[in-house]
Amino acid sequence: MDLFTHFIVPFAILTLLNLRSLDIKDRLSGGFGGISIDFDVILFAIGFLVPELFIFTHRGITHSFIFGLITAMVFIYLISRPNVYGLINYMIKRDIRVEFNWRTISLAYFGVLTHLFLDFLTTGGIPLFYPISLTRFTANIYYYTDPVTTIVALAVLVILYLRLKPKYKKIALAAFLIMLVSFGGIRVGEKMEALNSQTISDGYTQITAYPTPDMFTWTMVEGNGGNKYRVFNYNTLKHTSSNIREVNNLTIENGSYESAQNAIRYANTLPEVERFRWTSPYTAVNATATSTGWNLTFYDFVGNHYGATELTVQVD
Repeated sequence: MDLFTHFIVPFAILTLLNLRSLDIKDRLSGGFGGISIDFDVILFAIGFLVPELFIFTHRGITHSFIFGLITAMVFIYLISRPNVYGLINYMIKRDIRVEFNWRTISLAYFGVLTHLFLDFLTTGGIPLFYPISLTRFTANIYYYTDPVTTIVALAVLVILYLRLKPKYKKIALAAFLIMLVSFGGIRVGEKMEALNSQTISDGYTQITAYPTPDMFTWTMVEGNGGNKYRVFNYNTLKHTSSNIREVNNLTIENGSYESAQNAIRYANTLPEVERFRWTSPYTAVNATATSTGWNLTFYDFVGNHYGATELTVQVD
């Protein structure tokens, strides 16, 4: 999901609850928590300079229950500093001042939880239980970002910025949440339609559906247990399949299978390969024997949507 949506959702929920105990600073704290963990982009340099720390990337370390709380605390502390919120107030001509206390931290963590839930719905997944586990979790309902949702979220932010009566702002917030839930419901229904409409054959025994920017078009992956896949796009409105292709989990040129497997096992210990596999729902390998060793190309035939789709390494 986009940054605008991550701010609006917790802000909207806290606003529409209409609790007298919640004021504008409380609602802002929730919204700030909602966007805080996406500032992990500043950690990208760490993961780039030290490949072993590939968890320091977007949708990495901060997108977990534990480090999400830490990130929210740091974010609220920084934005509560007079020189920080003073500069922002001057630039946007609005008072965004919040205090740093357990109340605002708790509300910010509520924003973090809404963020994690929304990103869980999208492709790619997030490491919810890091550092206990590096496993990424995803429901694969939404595409990485949804253009329509982003545009509407930006429009709602403009409405919030304007000096309108509170009732109009509440209407905009409620309409946005209704739209978001409706789109999610449609996507769940279309995903089930895409899965139920397929008849698995030709030795394939498993099938999975992945979202695309078009809620009525899904990337379908059929597998036979690990060494071969059939990939295609399916449109639930037209009931048609397109871009059908078969992919081998491993393709070897010039060398032996055993030698290629040894090279792949070694390559899998390299941090850049670990990172690639961590961000890819499926990884296939093209292995070509050379005079000095193996040229290995790892590629994601589904698409991880926010990173490279292939990686080549040389194993001597």
